[in-house]
Amino acid sequence: MNPPLTLYLAAPRGFCAGVDRAIKMVELAIEKWGAPVYVRHEIVHNKFVVDNLREQGAIFVESLDDCPDDRPVIFSAHGVPKSVPAKAAERNMVFVDATCPLVSKVHIEAERHYQNGLQMIMIGHEGHPETIGTMGQLPDGAVILVETASDVAAITPNDPEKLAFITQTTLSVDDCAEIITALRARFPAIIGPHKEDICYATTNRQASVRAIAPKIDALLVIGAPNSSNSRRLVEVGKTAGCSYSQLIQRASDIDWRSLKGITSIGITAGASAPEILVNEVVDAFSNRFDTSIEMIETAKENISFKIPKILRESR
Repeated sequence: MNPPLTLYLAAPRGFCAGVDRAIKMVELAIEKWGAPVYVRHEIVHNKFVVDNLREQGAIFVESLDDCPDDRPVIFSAHGVPKSVPAKAAERNMVFVDATCPLVSKVHIEAERHYQNGLQMIMIGHEGHPETIGTMGQLPDGAVILVETASDVAAITPNDPEKLAFITQTTLSVDDCAEIITALRARFPAIIGPHKEDICYATTNRQASVRAIAPKIDALLVIGAPNSSNSRRLVEVGKTAGCSYSQLIQRASDIDWRSLKGITSIGITAGASAPEILVNEVVDAFSNRFDTSIEMIETAKENISFKIPKILRESR
């Protein structure tokens, strides 16, 4: 007889509106222009999704230099530096920007502050495509990047009275708050966004993990190793009291030996992980345990973003 296990499913989890839109955009582009359609960088950070789109005719590249002039190219949901669409236009390429509208909002914010004579500080992870894209909206050297609260002490802005900050949309809400506190303490005149830049999906997924963490022996976050929001969910789980919090890409990654003897487990998924992978993990537990499933829902999401006109028009 299988041992009993309570499986807590966090909600919301999985795809956010920006990811959903970006994936649809690649599919519609293939439908409209035929294969191949080029995508600069992984459209979203998830191997299953990327492999699926590759099978349909998407070719993923890291640079515009790897794209021919005569095929359409799509820019990933993370956003790109301004130089990328400028270069595509120079080459007369057909290009479609799948940048998440909530990331585009941060781009607009950065530009507005810069035009108003403020130096920008960005809270984000160095090397992450979203950070590169956002910092690339302004001239080289115009944005100071801080990753931790301790970084704040080391920065030397041009004028401490003329500063504004923006953030990556997929940060840990708690870590970000700590960095903002440090910025405000050191630079009281600093201007921040009216509403925080961390997106609704990141905030909601972290809140649902916080809600289930005290109830569980272990937490599995379904997501890719290069997915910032998925990795933050693992950190939030640990901070909220669940010491065994692990990131897995799919059911085959579950370390069953480490889970021996558990009676409760929490499952969530990063914003770029499809529900099919959640079901696969739930099934894997149902095969080994006598599972009872409890849904812990902390918010309802009904946001959707419009597909660009070029992809809504027929051929």
